[in-house]
Amino acid sequence: MTTMTIQHHLTDDLLMGYAAGTLPEAFSLVVAVHLSLCDDCRARSEAYEAVGGSLLGALETADLAEDSLQATLRRIAAGPPTERVRKAGGLFPAPLQDYVGGDLAAVRWRPVGMGVRQAILRTDRGASARLLYIPAGAAVPDHGHRGRELTLVLQGAFRDEDGRFGPGDVEIADEAVQHTPTAEAGLPCICLAATDAPLRFRSLIPRLAQPFFRI
Repeated sequence: MTTMTIQHHLTDDLLMGYAAGTLPEAFSLVVAVHLSLCDDCRARSEAYEAVGGSLLGALETADLAEDSLQATLRRIAAGPPTERVRKAGGLFPAPLQDYVGGDLAAVRWRPVGMGVRQAILRTDRGASARLLYIPAGAAVPDHGHRGRELTLVLQGAFRDEDGRFGPGDVEIADEAVQHTPTAEAGLPCICLAATDAPLRFRSLIPRLAQPFFRI
């Protein structure tokens, strides 16, 4: 895997929520992908998981049904593999490959205008997740937020009012952020984004198109 210089990391509240299992599925996906790329955040996440395990260990025990172990093993066996190896030369880490059904070639892109494309991923209703393809030099329309948005760069880079975001970086935007992400020259910028509320566009055309593109 190519070494990344990650400048923008996950916040403690996101890592704690991920460790506790309280994040929406779409946010958990972004966190899982970032953790697969970032040694720093992975170490912090493991520390929170250890704290959670200690707290659970201090709780009073409860009686379980006689077949609890067998039922748990059956659920594990029926579920997806718990560990996958990223394909050599692939762009997507294993957690994302599980949602896409493969690597970049498996993505079913849909145009949203100005050369920008998206692919909505299936997650629960607590938030939405999508892949974004932004051609080099192109910009996403100026927008704000009604909730929280996590944007993880997988390829290329973009700049906005908060700085530069390259591979592995996560931008965390909320109601206070108004920005116009613009892809740098060179490679197209491919991102994984998750939102828990619709975006707030200033221009009329993006507002009219918003319901159709589910953004």
